[in-house]
This record gives sequence, structure tokens and C-alpha cells, in this order.
Amino acid sequence: MKPGRTYLSENEISLISDAGLADPFSLLGMHPLGEEHDNRIEVRTFCPSAKDVQIRVENQKPVPMVKVHNDGLFVWRSEPDTEPFSYILIIENEDGTVWETRDPYSFLPQLGELDLHLLAEGNHYELYNRLGARLWTAGDIKGVLFSVWAPSASSASVIGSFNNWDRRRHPMRSRGLSGVWELFIPGIMQGDMYKYSLRTKSNDIIEKSDPLALASEYRPRTASVVADISSFSWSDDAWMEIRKTSDPLSSPISIYELHAPSWKKPHDWRDFTSWDDLAESLIPWVKELGFTHIELLPVMEHPFDGSWGYQTVGYFSPTSRLGKPEDFQRFVNSCHAADIGVILDWAPAHFPSDATGLGYFDGTCLYEHEDPKKGFHPDWNTLVFNYDRKEVKNFLVASGLFWLDKYHIDGLRVDAVASMLYLDYSRKEGEWIPNQYGGRENLGAIEFMKTLNSIIHRDFPGTMVIAEESTAWPGVTTPVAEDGLGFTFKWNMGWMHDTLSFFQKEPVHRKHHIENLTFSLLYAFSENYILPISHDEVVHGKASLLSKCPGDRWQKFANMRLLLSYQWAHPGKQLLFMGSEFGQWNEWNHDTELDWNLLQFSEHTGLKNLVKDLNIIISKDSAFYELDCSNEGFRWIDFNDAENTVISFLRRSINGREVICVFNMTPVIRDDYWMGVPSEGIYTEILNTDAVIYGGSGNGNLGSVESRPYERHGFQHSIKITLPPLAALFLTKEP
Repeated sequence: MKPGRTYLSENEISLISDAGLADPFSLLGMHPLGEEHDNRIEVRTFCPSAKDVQIRVENQKPVPMVKVHNDGLFVWRSEPDTEPFSYILIIENEDGTVWETRDPYSFLPQLGELDLHLLAEGNHYELYNRLGARLWTAGDIKGVLFSVWAPSASSASVIGSFNNWDRRRHPMRSRGLSGVWELFIPGIMQGDMYKYSLRTKSNDIIEKSDPLALASEYRPRTASVVADISSFSWSDDAWMEIRKTSDPLSSPISIYELHAPSWKKPHDWRDFTSWDDLAESLIPWVKELGFTHIELLPVMEHPFDGSWGYQTVGYFSPTSRLGKPEDFQRFVNSCHAADIGVILDWAPAHFPSDATGLGYFDGTCLYEHEDPKKGFHPDWNTLVFNYDRKEVKNFLVASGLFWLDKYHIDGLRVDAVASMLYLDYSRKEGEWIPNQYGGRENLGAIEFMKTLNSIIHRDFPGTMVIAEESTAWPGVTTPVAEDGLGFTFKWNMGWMHDTLSFFQKEPVHRKHHIENLTFSLLYAFSENYILPISHDEVVHGKASLLSKCPGDRWQKFANMRLLLSYQWAHPGKQLLFMGSEFGQWNEWNHDTELDWNLLQFSEHTGLKNLVKDLNIIISKDSAFYELDCSNEGFRWIDFNDAENTVISFLRRSINGREVICVFNMTPVIRDDYWMGVPSEGIYTEILNTDAVIYGGSGNGNLGSVESRPYERHGFQHSIKITLPPLAALFLTKEP
């Protein structure tokens, strides 16, 4: 062949140079030319940075390719009657560096037809094993398979640290009606950074991070990072086996909620702590306090620190702020070694409109609704997923399953469920579009949640899916088979609002608001509840939990102890946000760490001691957890003593064990307080929140009291006790 000549037309060369091909394999790589050209073969490669390119066949001397276009198109043509063969490209760059590679355009399509079929159906729930950037072996050649769903793009390319971010270097092949683009690139390794460069129908070029990236570049940079999360050596087999047979509803569960970046700040040059640091300090802290689980505010990659992770861009990528994916795997593994479960906050309700994220992904509203009445969230200025689109539902279900599968996560807390359920959520009349039946229910979101919950309960028994749902939507925790949404638990937001409202009132006024405490028991067993005092209650001017409590310093701590004991005794599982366990005075600030210096003061260590003992009690005493979600586990003793502002009730186990819980909501000592008890016997104090060890004044009943045969509160026996001020007593009958 003559220098500067090729069988490619000028238009074809232009398409290669402009990366405008939907099927770059049609022109690049090896091409038999047919009988009209004496059965020759032409090999073509496009490499703008190359000075020279050679082609080498196994056991043969390299031969030069000819540069036929100044932009970097190199061509080699064979002798007549040449059979196809495998080859290696030897590329010398302008700077003199030389590297060898198999030609990316010499490989067959890698994604199987079943993958594409399942994606098109919306049923590819292990999508994360295929799409994205996955370490891959084609034949015996190692590299990375890049694939992205962008059905409205007219062309797509992989750009990255390995090709000078030049979209012309690695154009991808379209996989037809599936909307998927793919390219296997040999030699790409872990740590290489990349994005997708997409040409829209309007001929604009946009650059997007990988929706299925396994790792991300440290913010504010936005590239995706090639990662391997399959090589971590887990050692939590025993934990995982026990989990399979556990029932969260009848197990002791108390959850320590935290924002990992601000739990404790590093005292060196780093902006953020690391997962390894947290393993060293957080796990012993949680273990000492007796919490069964930690719940992490979203750890998925997010651009804005101030969103706390709730404005997610990396639905398969742990944030790089705290380390690499394997660091997070090691942290979870360490939690399990300490018998601590891990729950992740997960936010499929909305996503930010950052230019490199999911918004307007391929030049169209691919993940979100096109109409802002359905696709824009006015509360958070974010975009709303199009749950009606089967590929989007598939993406979200796969994201939820991914964390349970690849990171051994024990539960997901699904954020803002109410905003997904209702089409008119936070919208005025005329600002929303009814469903096909004229209603306000988001049918696509409902189907998404049912699908997610069904698969999780089937494939990951013993794990939890928790709904943050603030309305009276029926059947949130009813199984899908019974036409419910299928969540394991629901946050009891009504309990939280009523309880905090009560405890913020001066004790002298509380007798007029006793129903704030008793009302929750009218619906306590309508769903499977978690009682949350979460991050949302101690931020944005709401004050810390301790600061909410009225009175002087002593009364604030007494009220705090009373509040927490009431939370732990009430039917349902407990959740407490970090800092509340030792009485943080300042409300939460994500830019600073907790006020750990407070632990030098006795009141704060006393509060910590109480939380520890509450967790010990509920973990060891079946009366507090076996029937948490059944009215058989609860009975009122007295909810009518508004004048004294005292309430009392029984907690019961399956085998009939009973614990009396009584709460004095005023700073007045109640001597000679008579209260009915279920049976004759000696009743021992197992908790007195006024104990000196908790920072209290030491009032009580010298450890136990004996019943008398006096009828009271519907019982044949009663006890006379001293109720300490602003305190709770737990008593149980000795065997």
C-alpha cells in the first residue's frame, strides 16, 4: 500500500477522527477486504498521541503502520490472501514513551444477550456485576469492560487517565435497542480514572461520571475510579450464618446513628477521618455502650459535604472521603467481628442535578421525569427518579441489593419514603400530576419498593429494610404478599414528635399534656416500629437533646435520663443519634467532631452509664424485645394519673416474664406511691435513673419492695414505692 492511502473514505476517516460512530468496530480494528481486494486485510488504529505505531504478530518481527491522517489514524495492509490473525500494537508517543497493547477493536462484544435482555425487562438485579467499569478477562487478556446505559446518545466514548481524556481514543460500540454502550480496553488497571463522554442528539458533548462506578475521585474532582471489590477476604461467616436465622422483630435492637465524617475528626493534616480510624475508636465505643447496630448516614459518594450524603451521585460507590472500597469492607468486617450490625442510610428518593451526575444523563431526562411536576423536588432542589421507567427501577433495586451483597450490610434505612409514595408530596394544587387513576399515589415508586423489599427478604434473610415514612400510609411493614410495602420496620415519627414535645414542656405544665405520651400506644402495634431520636432532631436550630430539656442543669440531665429510659421501655426498637448518649450541649455540626471533652464531667459520664445499662437490660431481658411488635407484650398499669404526671406500664415476654416501668415526669419525690402489680411477690429495682452512678440524687426503694394484697389498677396486689424526681424505675418480680 502506498503511504498516506487507505480504503477508508474521507467521510469514514472524518467519523473516526470525530468519534462520531455508533459502531466504531465497523471501521477500526482488523478488516478483511474481500476478493475485490485480493483477500487482503487492513488493520486500523486511531491514536492521536502516537508518533509511530507498529503491529506485531506472534513470533514475527514488528512491522510499521502508516499514518494516513494527521489526527492520528494509522493503517497496515497485508499481502494478498491473508487469513485473520491476532496481533499486538506497539505505540511510541511523541514524548518517546513506548507501550504495547492488544487492540480494543479486535474483541467481540462482551456483554451477553441475557444481560441485555434482563436490563431491557428491568429485571437485571445483579446489574452491578456487569455494567460500569468491571475488571474483565476476554479470552486470556485482562483489562476492564466499560459499559453504560445511554440510549439517546448518538455516540459514546471512554475517557480517562489512560488516554489523556481524549474522547476520540476509545469510542464505544452500541449494543442496539438495549441502549447500552460497551468497550473492553486491555491493560486498564485498578486506580485508573475515567468518565463517559456522550454525544447527544443535538450534537453536544457531555461528560458524565459512571452511574455504576465502584469508586470515585476525591471531591471536588468528579471522575470515577476503576476498583476491584471482589478480592476482599471476609471473615464474618459466622455472623452471616447467624443472621440468616435471626428475626429482627423479636430480637433486641438498639441503633447508634452517626455521621461518620463528624463523629471524630482526625488530629492531623487530613480533612476526614478514615474507616480504619473509626474501626479503632468507634467500634469499641459502640461495643462498650451495648448498641446492637450502627446506622451510618449515607456513605455513598456525594459532591456536597453539607448534604450529609443524602444528595447521592454514586449509588454503588462509597465516598472517597473516608478511604477506598476495601477500607469500608474491612470496617464492616470489623463491626461484625465485634457483633455489631451495620445499617446504611440510602436515598433513592432524589438525586442532585450536578452536571457530571445522573441528571440529563444522555442529553435527555433519562433517570428523572421530564416534567418538573414529577421530576423536580421543591424541598431539596433535587431531581426525582422516574420510577415508572423499568430500567431506572432496575438501577435502584440493584443499588439496594449491592450494599447487602458486596459489603455485607445488615440493613437499609430508606430515606424520605413519604416523598416517593405521594405525587403531591410538598406540592400545591396544580403543581403535581395525578396517576392514571386520578389518584396521588406514585404507582411506580410503590412497585419499586415492593420489588426491593421482596427480593431482600428472599435473598438476604435476617436483614432489615427500614422506612422513614411520616404519614399514615397503611401497611408499610405488612408483607408484600399481603399487599403491604414489605418493609421490616418503620420509623415512628409520631412517637418522636409527641415525645419531644412533651419533654420540652416545663414539668408544671406536663399534667395537661399527658396524652402526648399515651397516644402512641393507640397505634404502637399497627406497624413494626423503630423509635427514632435522629440527626434531624438536633440540627438546624432545633438544639441538642439535652438543651431541649427544661430546667436548671440538674433538671436537664434528669429529664434526659427520663426521656431515654422512656424511649428504651416503650414498645419498638430504639435509635439514638451520636452525642446524645453523653449529653452534647451543642447541636450537631457536620463540620466539627462531637464534644468529647464533656466526658471529663460526671453528669455526662453518668448519662453514658445509663445508656449502657439500658442497652444491657433490653439485650438480656426478653420482656423488652420478644413482643416489641405485638400488643401481647404491653399492658398499661396507669395512664390516668395526670395530676401526679406519672405513667406506668408492663412489658412482657413470650414466656410471661414481666417488667414494671414507671415514670415520674415531675421534679417532685412521690413517697408512698401505690401501684398495682400482676402478682404477689418481692419486686426488685433493675433500673433507677436517679441512681448516683447516673448523676442522680440517689432516691429510691433500697433495691426492692414487697407487694400487698390491695386491689389497684385492675390487679389483686399492689406495691408502695418511692418515685424519685424526674426519674424512671424498672422493677421485676424475683423468681
